[in-house]
Amino acid sequence: MAKSLVIVESPAKAKTIEKYLGKKFTVKASMGHIVDLPKSQYGVDIKNGFKPKYIKIRGKAKLINELKNSADKADAVYLATDPDREGEAISWHLANVLNLGSKYLKRIEFTEITKRAVEESLKHPRDIDMNRVNAQQARRILDRIVGYELSPLLWNKVRRGLSAGRVQSVALRLICEREREIKEFVPEEYWSITGLFENSAQEFFQAKLLSIAGKKVSIANEGQAKKIEADLKDQIFTVASVKKKEKLRAPAPPFNTSSLQQEAGRKLGFGARKTMMIAQQLYEGLDLGTEGPEGLITYIRTDSVRVAFEAQAEARKVIAERYGEKFVPDKPPVYKTKTTSAQEAHEAIRPTSIARHPGAVKAYLTRDQYRLYQLIWSRFIASQMRPAVYDTVVADIKGGESILRANGNTLKFSGFLEVYQEGRDDDGQEQEERLPELIEGTTVKLVKFDLKQHFTQPPPRYTEASLIKTLEEKGIGRPSTYAPTIDTIVKRNYVVIEEKKLRPTELGQIVVELLKDKFAKIIDYDFTAELEELLDKIEDGEIDWVKVLEKFYQTFNQEVQEAKESLAKVEVPPEESDVRCDKCGRMMVYKYGRFGRFLACPGYPECKNTKAIRKTWNVKCPKCGNDEIVERKSKKGRVFYGCNRYPECDFLSWERPYQKGCPRCGSMMTVKGGNLDKKAVCLKEGCGFAEKLNET
Repeated sequence: MAKSLVIVESPAKAKTIEKYLGKKFTVKASMGHIVDLPKSQYGVDIKNGFKPKYIKIRGKAKLINELKNSADKADAVYLATDPDREGEAISWHLANVLNLGSKYLKRIEFTEITKRAVEESLKHPRDIDMNRVNAQQARRILDRIVGYELSPLLWNKVRRGLSAGRVQSVALRLICEREREIKEFVPEEYWSITGLFENSAQEFFQAKLLSIAGKKVSIANEGQAKKIEADLKDQIFTVASVKKKEKLRAPAPPFNTSSLQQEAGRKLGFGARKTMMIAQQLYEGLDLGTEGPEGLITYIRTDSVRVAFEAQAEARKVIAERYGEKFVPDKPPVYKTKTTSAQEAHEAIRPTSIARHPGAVKAYLTRDQYRLYQLIWSRFIASQMRPAVYDTVVADIKGGESILRANGNTLKFSGFLEVYQEGRDDDGQEQEERLPELIEGTTVKLVKFDLKQHFTQPPPRYTEASLIKTLEEKGIGRPSTYAPTIDTIVKRNYVVIEEKKLRPTELGQIVVELLKDKFAKIIDYDFTAELEELLDKIEDGEIDWVKVLEKFYQTFNQEVQEAKESLAKVEVPPEESDVRCDKCGRMMVYKYGRFGRFLACPGYPECKNTKAIRKTWNVKCPKCGNDEIVERKSKKGRVFYGCNRYPECDFLSWERPYQKGCPRCGSMMTVKGGNLDKKAVCLKEGCGFAEKLNET
């Protein structure tokens, strides 16, 4: 009896689905794309309607033959690739390469790999959506045109091995412009005045100077601050007004691709690429012991925050059982997607089974898989809970013509905060601040004034999370492109990551200035966002994909030809470090090799001294006491910390060193926990000292 064939992209996905479908089906994996544009050729016939030249990917001939043999023997072929443009294109290529006739070809899709979802999808097969395929072809060809015409120009005029791309060039521009803002920033001094007061019940509270004679206070220097303090000291202070109200704080929506990448960066320290790699594993399915392979989360490439009714119903049941009925809202919350291009057929990223608590599967997951699953589960459960409720108090204290304001903020009902609190790029969190009972018209006693000097701060460098947030806000790229975009600009040495911040190199800044000068449209934020909207319209069947390419190429090709004639060779000066060569005394410069940046003496070939770049922590090794702790990386790329004298001293720690020694025993301390529960812990066995940290 002939079996039906189901083709997916990955072996892990195939293994999970095969368990659900039983003996009547054979499930095979295509291992992603089976054809692509050639690497060594342009691969696009510009003059013949931008016709792409697809070739079989090297090394996949044997796999293709196996898939063809299986398809020939099957009574039906179900193409179950991912439910997005790229997945649709893979299905189309499979249909063409395997010569699948319409009689046997059935396209199915599902946004979660569960028995219910897979079985339901088999009941609703459809034809391949050529609008989706053409949108993907247009994106691929646009990127090929830009890459194949711009990159050789950069090779000739700047340095070999460089590349340019639609989204990566705009992302690099954002990083470079932020760096320029930081360098050009001139800090401005300002002062604040905070009064410590005592009420009739001898309870203390603080109030900050807000206005004088009805005008918002602005204090430029210490002299002004002291003059205002002198004027205020002799005043009688009374409670002018007290306003009390309840404030609701709603939970964040469940994750989409972009917000997952951002939050995993903030809370777990994951890069976008790592986040997507682990999320893919959770989506495709992991072996859960006696349960076998199970897909733990829904599809991970989505703009949507929509939640299926069944998932909301299950979440309400879990919330009631784990946290109590008071945490269940009267109605399931509805979240609106911010972007206009959201694929509303998709859902937000959520657990496939809400009842599957992270603790129940921890034993079957790696540390990083568990942490990401816990993040997704917690965020989704919190999104379905009641808002948190705060009692807020705003009291104005009047002294002469001056008003000082005191704010109180007390958590009355934890709501979703019982489970989860969203991270922020500035690491600020809502703090509780209690005010004593203050009665309007009563007098309060001034204890003292606190005068503080401040300086305005430059904008921070982008982290991966904040860059992704900005790209999304500007409509540049799509969530699935953010991870490879950041990965590319780092690999090309346009950007380096320092302290989890993205800093452009000299090379990156030169390339951006060149592109801004000669290819203004390619690197323009609005133009790049408009192209994304055009791709969405192709997918919706509103415009023809070839016409989009024709219009783009007409302008772009003209710019390329003009740049070839007018652009002079650009010299990239070596980036000097603050490290002196210990052999000849010159200041070493940064170079780039196959393993990333390293230090080299500029006196080459007379002096061939090189050094690896390692971050040094000004902390003595707790084992040998003779040298400092340095940051290292394991073979799998995980950061750890060890003695600088390795291998003579084999001390190592996975936790980051804390700059101060233990106040109890003097031993080394390490930092443990996340942003909300970070603490410094003594390493010495038996000491047990730990202190909560407020560092960000």
